[in-house]
Amino acid sequence: MLNFIYDNKTTLIFGKGTQHEAGRLLKPFGKKILLHYGGGSIRRSGLYDSITASLKAAGVEYEELGGVQPNPTLPLVYEGIRLCREHGLGMVLAVGGGSVIDSSKAIALGVPYGGDVWDLYLSKKQPDFEPLPVATVLTIPAAGSESSPNTVITNEETRRKLGYGAPALRPVFSIINPELFFTLPHRQMANGVSDMMSHIFERYFTRTLHTDLSDGLCEATLRTIMRNARILNGNLHDYDAWAEIAFSGNIAHNNLLGVGREQDWACHAMEHELSALYHVDHGAGLAVVTPAWMKYVSPRHRDMFLQFSLNVMRVEGSCRETETIIREGIARLEGFYRELGLPTSMEELGIRPEDFPLMAEQAISVRGPVGGLERLDAEDVRNIYRLACRNGGN
Repeated sequence: MLNFIYDNKTTLIFGKGTQHEAGRLLKPFGKKILLHYGGGSIRRSGLYDSITASLKAAGVEYEELGGVQPNPTLPLVYEGIRLCREHGLGMVLAVGGGSVIDSSKAIALGVPYGGDVWDLYLSKKQPDFEPLPVATVLTIPAAGSESSPNTVITNEETRRKLGYGAPALRPVFSIINPELFFTLPHRQMANGVSDMMSHIFERYFTRTLHTDLSDGLCEATLRTIMRNARILNGNLHDYDAWAEIAFSGNIAHNNLLGVGREQDWACHAMEHELSALYHVDHGAGLAVVTPAWMKYVSPRHRDMFLQFSLNVMRVEGSCRETETIIREGIARLEGFYRELGLPTSMEELGIRPEDFPLMAEQAISVRGPVGGLERLDAEDVRNIYRLACRNGGN
């Protein structure tokens, strides 16, 4: 196990009706905030009215900025920065899923920064200033951004999708009411499940030894997600299943599962290029890339993938049949994705093979070869993209 420091300042307010506490919880942080959200769903559901009534009752003034889309983009971030500066807003309340929270963090980062906030995503330089505090009301459990230090933004002009992380970007509190997820489309549930599972895979598959506890936590969380996703697959109004999924998604990305171990993050780097170029759903892209990555790297890391196949995918068999067990484990993961209606091939995403070289070069352009379990250069990434085609690139 590696040395680590783990500090999570985010307070979780979890359960039924908790969205009505937003105003009371925000008041100690300041009287003027930016209310940031996506489209019209929070108005149709009545959540917008609940939140604004709570703010008014607590005497919290607000300016609002809606319009966040999946794969949040820079122009709306710049507008949020302008509003905060112009109106002297001291906090950002994100009401939405990962895209809204990511956009909110970018705004919070950019307000006190003297330059272009995109430069921080390019340089990965840690802030020498204090970003605005962020709080969230979660409407889609998926990204885990409600208690993570990470944010991802797309620059449509340069066709780049980049992540940034800093401990100061962890939200100060996050409200999670599983009742708010009942109206989500099935597609968003499936994409969210794929995303949170990938957050665990990026930490789980490691070369670091003596990580028994976090291995077990990763495996238990993955099994919990899969079991409850199957319940939601048949009933999107099951509160208990949503509660399990929501808590699992939070644990998946608050980095508790990643401490003391080298992490990977190759699949996210490769998928970001799919989203940047084709605007595919992040979870759908991960469902395509992840099994292909597993097939590509597992022959050189059999012990780790044998453990996954036995302990997560519950493959049975003799450990003398290692390769057979590993192939079956990956096949069962692909089958689970298909069970949820997720794509498992590049063709289903509409991605053209002629774009593979560009996406591969872009994937390694910021920090060089990607991945911790195995370092992947542009040729490796191209091979994985080809392996994600129906014919396996043949």
